[in-house]
Amino acid sequence: MKVLVLTGPESSGKSWLAAEVRNAFGGLLVGEYVRHFIDSQQRDTCYADIPTIASGQLAWEDAARATQPALLILDTHLLSNMLWSRILFGDCPAWIEQALLQREYGLHLLLDPRGVDWVDDGQRCQPELQARLAFHRACEDWLVGHRQPLQRIAGDWQQRRDRVLAVTRQWLKQSH
Repeated sequence: MKVLVLTGPESSGKSWLAAEVRNAFGGLLVGEYVRHFIDSQQRDTCYADIPTIASGQLAWEDAARATQPALLILDTHLLSNMLWSRILFGDCPAWIEQALLQREYGLHLLLDPRGVDWVDDGQRCQPELQARLAFHRACEDWLVGHRQPLQRIAGDWQQRRDRVLAVTRQWLKQSH
């Protein structure tokens, strides 16, 4: 099983690109649990919600892993939960980073916020590019610092789609 993660700041195309990868290569796509949580709770999150959100994301990922798809596509993973917890609440339960480090991810596609417009969807909270760039840097710093495999994705919508599909195609060929 190959595990592909799309990561980076909000409104950079993770969900759309994850669906494009699935459409092009098949596989099983796991969405972002926090969106489900916010929709079901009908309120903003608080620090006490972080363990529930992270556990929910892990449960969705684990259920998908248990089916052993040839390609598992993650719209996000615990890195986003960890970074958002630190940004919004100034802290994060230590077990979240430990759980993240215990898992194997074949490739992270790190999406740059530059080159595409921010879109308000009712759950996003970083309309300022500088805030999204800081989140992008935090993602990159963590991935590089923990020697996680990554490819950087930038450009307009078409450029990032083309790059994601080309990188994914090459990555999938490497394992055969």
